[in-house]
Amino acid sequence: MPRALPDILAMIRALIAQPSVSCTDPRLDQSNLPVIRLLAEWAEGLGFRVELQPLASGKANLIARLGGAADQPGGLVLSGHTDTVPCNPELWSSDPFQASERDGRIYGLGSADMKSFFALALEAASRFTAKELRQPLVLLATADEESTMSGARALLAEQRRLGRRVVIGEPTGLKPVRMHKGVMLEAITVHGKAGHSSDPSLGANAIEGMYAVLGELLALRDELKARHRNPAFRVDYPTLNLGSIHGGDNPNRICGRCETHIDLRPLPGMDLEALRHTLEDRLVPRLAAYPGLSLSFRRLFEGLPPFETPAEAEIVRAAEELTGAAAGAVAFGTEAPFLSRLGMETVILGPGQIEQAHQPDEYLALAQIPPGVDTLVKFIERFCLRP
Repeated sequence: MPRALPDILAMIRALIAQPSVSCTDPRLDQSNLPVIRLLAEWAEGLGFRVELQPLASGKANLIARLGGAADQPGGLVLSGHTDTVPCNPELWSSDPFQASERDGRIYGLGSADMKSFFALALEAASRFTAKELRQPLVLLATADEESTMSGARALLAEQRRLGRRVVIGEPTGLKPVRMHKGVMLEAITVHGKAGHSSDPSLGANAIEGMYAVLGELLALRDELKARHRNPAFRVDYPTLNLGSIHGGDNPNRICGRCETHIDLRPLPGMDLEALRHTLEDRLVPRLAAYPGLSLSFRRLFEGLPPFETPAEAEIVRAAEELTGAAAGAVAFGTEAPFLSRLGMETVILGPGQIEQAHQPDEYLALAQIPPGVDTLVKFIERFCLRP
């Protein structure tokens, strides 16, 4: 069959050359449409039927289907995100937006996390024709995974069940992952009343109230650690980090406002809303002993639920068989909770290592490419060629 696709390294270079930074700071945020258009062009060349799902941000998801009826749930979805985090080019040894090959590696922003996965997925798909697929193959490329996850959230909002099973190609060293922790980023603010420091009765000091709040948060952290454990995780308990604190403006003024930001990472089985209620139930009464002070809570983002696919799920068993590795657990977050809630059996498996992600001189080891393609070919054979 004649190739309708550039070679893998050419695709990786082209994807890296299209900046697609996703950031909550609008000064740094960029469109993902150039990456989406490249993927659409390559997918159409292989016979995929391509759909772009527009998002409110002006960005888009790509949904490309090969084989099967238009309304037939896909046999397998190969999924990834098109965006990257921001970077500091001055800390790189080479231009982060121009792929550089050296020392058996390809360097560039998104090389590991996770533009290279699309090149491997397309190369694997090129080994098949639409006619021979008894169940459809779907390529999914999303927006804003590194910030708001708006792409995955839009799929969930529209209940776009794209297939029965999905492989998310985040960097796992080609070893399967079936669990990860959730993420909550919350702002907790103590509101008081400013006044002259010479007379405490003139105000209500928010820093003093925050002292009580922090003590209660640390007590809650210890209780969560004692109550919840999962040995599949290297850090086998939920973590609560006191990430920042800001309050007051001058030594001779009573502090009228103090805010702390926390990072809470729950284990699978723990519910984000229940944890938010726990925070309020614990902290509001604690502040009652401080007249003139009040509390407010604010989500710094909507939150990422923890994720777990049962060990006996067919996609997990297949991943373990194809890789020879037991499915594990990671602390970093992915779009898996959203795709899983669409009714798809989900596993995370892709080339590269998470340790290279979000770092200067991010790279993908070239040795990961051939086995990565081979593994994806076997997934397609398993779930798209068989009845």
